[in-house]
Amino acid sequence: MARNVAQADASMKAGKWQRNKYVGVSLVGKTLAVMGFGKVGSEVARRAKGLGMHVVAHDPYAPADRARAIGAELVSFDEAIATADFISLHMPLTPTTSKVFNDETFGKMKKGARIINVARGGVIDEDALLRALDKGTVAQAALDVFTVEPPPKESKLVQHENVIVTPHLGASTVEAQEGVAIEIAEAVVGALQGELSATAVNAPMVSAEALSELAPYVVLAEKLGRLAVQLVAGGSGIKGVKVVYTSARDPDDLDTRILRAMITKGIIEPISSVFINLVNADYTAKQRGLRISEERVSHDGSPEIPLDTIQVHLSNVDSKFASAISDGGDIVVEGRVKDGVPHLTLVGSFSVDVSLEGNLILCHQVDQPGMIGRVGNILGEANVNVSFMSVCRTLPTKQAIMAIGVDEKPSKETLKKIGEVPAIEEFVFLEL
Repeated sequence: MARNVAQADASMKAGKWQRNKYVGVSLVGKTLAVMGFGKVGSEVARRAKGLGMHVVAHDPYAPADRARAIGAELVSFDEAIATADFISLHMPLTPTTSKVFNDETFGKMKKGARIINVARGGVIDEDALLRALDKGTVAQAALDVFTVEPPPKESKLVQHENVIVTPHLGASTVEAQEGVAIEIAEAVVGALQGELSATAVNAPMVSAEALSELAPYVVLAEKLGRLAVQLVAGGSGIKGVKVVYTSARDPDDLDTRILRAMITKGIIEPISSVFINLVNADYTAKQRGLRISEERVSHDGSPEIPLDTIQVHLSNVDSKFASAISDGGDIVVEGRVKDGVPHLTLVGSFSVDVSLEGNLILCHQVDQPGMIGRVGNILGEANVNVSFMSVCRTLPTKQAIMAIGVDEKPSKETLKKIGEVPAIEEFVFLEL
């Protein structure tokens, strides 16, 4: 509904709008029904959760994962209005929603409910709302939209002692326009730099708080995908990928679509010219015949931590580093976040513990004295700085995996010297 800002502002100054006294009530434990769960409705729900309210929502087009991410419960229209202490409207005006709040609707509400309409005036039958207010069915109403705008000065609804009215001008203030301009600019710059966005409308919707919490796991997911694909021998086409998440959280409290997209990005980008993002990840994977399945494993950790581990399996492929093949025949890599930093914790059936920063050399060797020193000397002579080193072995003097983090990419000559060490059975250099 179009609005004339200058006309509305003048009407308020002329006394056609009024702001009545609001009788304060405690919000903790109260139920808020958000009718229309788009961007504005979602933000209202998120803030209401912060105030200690129970939030239900009704929107036939809203995805369940969006509601779960915020902590709201999607319910039917009748259930929403029957259980709510407060009802906040954020729906468009369509033939279906026109006067959807009428005598029949108000009759289904909990007595003493309060209704807020900041959507469109036509979704409420104003005569029916006036009757509900007079009966006490609706205790209070807060409105900034009306069927006729500005409403006539003699409007009984505007004059009602239990109604708050304000002009619908919030987005038209200088401050709001400036804030929106800054937000758009920051979002565009972030998107061009490949950063995740909580405001993209065609990507998995995750709240800013959840996005911040998942950020280090997003980095881990991409690096595991990038590492796994480099372990595949040339000519082996990747078709099947399984991702296993270990978490103490309820599955409904963990949206893994962003993580899946970043694993896809890590697998595809190193072997193609395609740029992968949250929008095209699933589509690109499907186009390339890449089947990605997900599995969640519960464990007895702290639900404060989103994930314990992420494990990536590549099935039916050959590996240039045979030790990366698990007992089940898949290339397997696993990682976790430690102190905000992604770590590699498993290669094949070998446990390791190395930070996923810089580059990585994996060596499968016979476990014997002097191996760390010999490889370290080769790298030192080539002026390649070692940032960390980890060794995992099966049994003393048996087989071992040595993981070496390096800041620079060693030359072919340097890598050849490492491979010529008699006790080293195989090795691979990985760029992270």
